[in-house]
Amino acid sequence: MTGLGGGAAAPGDYVYFKSVVPLHKISIGSKLWRYYDFGPKAVPPLICIPGIAGTADVYYKQIMSLSMKGYRVISIDVPQVWNHHEWIHSFEKFLDSMNIHHVHICGTSLGGFLAQIFAQYRPRRVKSLVLSNTFLETHKFAAAMPWSPLVSWTPSFLLKRYLLTGIRDGPHEPFIADSVDFVVGQVETLSREDLSSRLILNVNVASVGSLSLPDSFITIMDTNDYSAVPRQLKDQVNERYSSAKRAVLRTGGDFPFLSRPDEVNLYLQLHLRRVGVEPRPDLVQGFTRDGSSGSSNDHEDGNSFDDHPKDDGDRSSGSDGRKTEHSESGPPNSDGLVPTSIVLGKLFGGVWLTNAKGSR
Repeated sequence: MTGLGGGAAAPGDYVYFKSVVPLHKISIGSKLWRYYDFGPKAVPPLICIPGIAGTADVYYKQIMSLSMKGYRVISIDVPQVWNHHEWIHSFEKFLDSMNIHHVHICGTSLGGFLAQIFAQYRPRRVKSLVLSNTFLETHKFAAAMPWSPLVSWTPSFLLKRYLLTGIRDGPHEPFIADSVDFVVGQVETLSREDLSSRLILNVNVASVGSLSLPDSFITIMDTNDYSAVPRQLKDQVNERYSSAKRAVLRTGGDFPFLSRPDEVNLYLQLHLRRVGVEPRPDLVQGFTRDGSSGSSNDHEDGNSFDDHPKDDGDRSSGSDGRKTEHSESGPPNSDGLVPTSIVLGKLFGGVWLTNAKGSR
């Protein structure tokens, strides 16, 4: 499969995911949030934060697999924020708008760093962390990008080129090559402002301070082959959280959630069970177009949308200070539900059960 940005067809399971799971867009003040929210609303959510080159879409394999097990998964785009304190306030407002008080966060690369920063300054809201190929401080990235003051004036194509140079080039095994192609395709959807803000977040000199979260509520999930985050920085994370659980992936590259989804999904499920998140498979009977379980009784008001625009990559921010929201999804059946049996049959066909049974 050639790069999605080059016009190749998207993976079949992703096409089906897009037809079933709605993409939500919500304006909170001047920030536009794009996110997927799927699974029973009665379950405390796992919020997935992508790395600098990712979007909410890169976790689609986790959304589909875990939601079918009875977990609620929210995958977000990092909005256009320009420093870490702005990120903290913006993310908190996002959680408030969703009426979410406590979260479990899975963060990759820059997403893992932002997750730690939020946990440091809002300790009561973060109940656990899954950190993958991430880091504790940004000094090394700042030193490697002396032209960072010019980011806001740099053309989009140069920002994309610079961002993609961090992804290892060369021969890959097929699943890793496909994961790289998928992420490259997602990078093509980012605007110049998206790229600029992410690069600035990555090079603004900062470091993670002490967390009040016990190490026993942290899982570190790293790949052992290679990633854009230097080994030295990943080792610092392991040293800081010395008593955290380890989930080691022998291979997987920069994007194991795409290249090794069965292993990643299993580790995420084990983490959630360990920190006390109980799935609700009894609520997984079907899914409404807003992504909530069709049998859940705690469906939130305001989650049905009149607007269903095309996914045209619009990432402009609202500025009227009001919360506005709409979603995009494929056609449901006549009852507005997508039976889980269809999802299971078309997407995974028991792969999860085989993987879990044969795991340690």
